[in-house]
Amino acid sequence: MGDAVRLRDRIDTTPRFDAADVIRLNQMFRSATTDELLRAVLVDQLVGDIALVSSFGTESAVLLDLVAAVAPATPILFLDTGKHFPETLAYRDTLTQQLGLNIVTLTPDPALIAARDESGLRWSYDPDGCCDLRKVLPLEAALARFDASITGRKAFQASTRAAIPRFDLDGVSGRIKVNPLIDWTRDDIAAHFVARDLPRHPLEGVGYPSVGCAPCTSMVKPGEDPRAGRWRGWDKTECGIHTPASDTSASDRSGGGTATLPEGFDPIF
Repeated sequence: MGDAVRLRDRIDTTPRFDAADVIRLNQMFRSATTDELLRAVLVDQLVGDIALVSSFGTESAVLLDLVAAVAPATPILFLDTGKHFPETLAYRDTLTQQLGLNIVTLTPDPALIAARDESGLRWSYDPDGCCDLRKVLPLEAALARFDASITGRKAFQASTRAAIPRFDLDGVSGRIKVNPLIDWTRDDIAAHFVARDLPRHPLEGVGYPSVGCAPCTSMVKPGEDPRAGRWRGWDKTECGIHTPASDTSASDRSGGGTATLPEGFDPIF
């Protein structure tokens, strides 16, 4: 017994996927329809366990409808930041009932909020930090058991999303991000709403083509990108869950750019 070889436990630190996997997947589905792609990742589990991350924004109903038609039990992760418009929460409830969605609500850690944002005003002077507390950290914890996530990103939404492929990589976690609607146009989205008689977000018709948390979302002017009203005045284009398209080839998972104080801005403490 003394000469027996002792087995050692080892932690597998290799990533779930790497850049070569992303290239292969994008080549495989270059000519596939959206439905074919969704069936491959949801029914055939091509990229393992997967969840859809939804903000229940102005275009969210289309992807939610497509996913519900293919695999209605798919977990729909919703980040309840405590800062949403009431209209967004009501819209979430409407779509959940109409489409039969499997909603998983994620909330920030109360202890972290108490320690880092007791006043609830961190968004006014550190939007990156607020997004990290209320979105990035809760989502990271929830996605730990998944191999991939589905996003609703589309190329037309902003210049920073124009180059995103159907599959890209969260370089830190090795998790695949699937972007089924990245090549859909604004007209494609509108047509699906009509064809499926999907309800519209209540704020869309009053000047909010893209809706995030209430303090950091403003109306969009004619001719602006649909996401121009998000974090207006800040050097910030994403909440940190995603990175701008120019960063998708890198392994960095920082926020959507450093939030720099606008000139003459007086932060609220």
